[in-house]
Amino acid sequence: MIPLSTKMRPSKLKDFVGQTHFMFEGSLFYNSIKNKTFDSAVFYGPSGTGKTTLARIIAAEIDSSFVEINASTTGTKELKTILENASVRFYGLQQETTFLYVDEVHRWNKLQQDSLLKALEEGTIKFIGSTTENPYFSINNAVISRVRNIYEFRRLTTDELTCILKRTLDDKEKGFGGLNVKYDEEALRILADMSNGDCRVALDTLGFIVDNLSDGRVLDKAIVGEAMQQQTTFYDKQEDKYNLLSALQKSVRGSDPDAAIHYLARLLEGGADIVMIGRRLMVMASEDIGMAYPSAISIVAACVQAAQMTGLPEAKINLAHAVILLASCPKSNSAYMALQKAEADLKQRKIDDVPLHLMDSHYSGASKLGRGKDYLYPHAFGGYVTQQYLPDNLYREGVRYYEPTSNGSEAAFRKYLEELKKIDERNNKG
Repeated sequence: MIPLSTKMRPSKLKDFVGQTHFMFEGSLFYNSIKNKTFDSAVFYGPSGTGKTTLARIIAAEIDSSFVEINASTTGTKELKTILENASVRFYGLQQETTFLYVDEVHRWNKLQQDSLLKALEEGTIKFIGSTTENPYFSINNAVISRVRNIYEFRRLTTDELTCILKRTLDDKEKGFGGLNVKYDEEALRILADMSNGDCRVALDTLGFIVDNLSDGRVLDKAIVGEAMQQQTTFYDKQEDKYNLLSALQKSVRGSDPDAAIHYLARLLEGGADIVMIGRRLMVMASEDIGMAYPSAISIVAACVQAAQMTGLPEAKINLAHAVILLASCPKSNSAYMALQKAEADLKQRKIDDVPLHLMDSHYSGASKLGRGKDYLYPHAFGGYVTQQYLPDNLYREGVRYYEPTSNGSEAAFRKYLEELKKIDERNNKG
């Protein structure tokens, strides 16, 4: 039986949903497809975000020969045959470029990836590689340099997934339009939210529900919870989600570990996922704890990563570890406030240029322009030397963005910076 996510793949560009940060009508990406000038590329991002679907649409729109392979099942021998056929097609009577789509390209070793180089240079193939791994680490530099762009695919939003689910329920040709499935709008939104940006998960779960829905039964929140094997009380009302996350952060900020762990328990009991909670915890680590305990961000990131590796229910322990730590350690929002002040200045006033002595001097002719001239290298002076770093007008005004507190580790940073300020004052007087 063909999965619903496969059946519902759009075949036309106008039907593609998501990735609007680079793919929208009038964008260079969109126009390159319509103008048939699309070049080689790498699609990078999580599963279920449309990488394969978009590659197929591109080949169809450009009306080119399309070969799709998976790097986990295709070796060098098979690839060699594909490239030879592409060369015949390019130099023969057809004079046609072959679009080669390689899914999970990060699974190929260096030798396999390098097999593409000659074909890419000669233009016999247009290459689209998709990967869930960072391509700058998983794909050879030689291949990266020969593709036009790396496009990062993002998880689909709840609204985008809800739109796809509704389209599927209404589609009489490929979807469930002929079944007249009764559903609650809120249930579809919950299903979309629980799918964590993965269209494949959302559609295949919908297919499972509809295929097994009892006669006359409405697709409601309870059905979605049963299908996803998660509680849905967290999604009773949209505002509940944000109220609980807000209460968690404010309890941490207020150094109340009991209240913080209470709201964590409510989030988990209600069906909140690890990623959603983890993101908020990592924000807290920098926004609310910050310089008072700089190691908090590293510890919390490790706890969240451990939670993702462990999975529920044991992941609850990792998250509890992070929450108790954040609530129990000293607090400072000085880094957050410093950034806000600097951003406000950039938006509200004219700022002078970077001082000449701080400009890049690592190129021919820089010295003639005064770039880097008179820069004092602090390490040559024992680690610190009095010197201007802010733009001229801010320096003259004595602007200060960072105002360290006396909380936790930040007290030591404050003392150090105060000593440097005294050195500057003495040097400026002298």
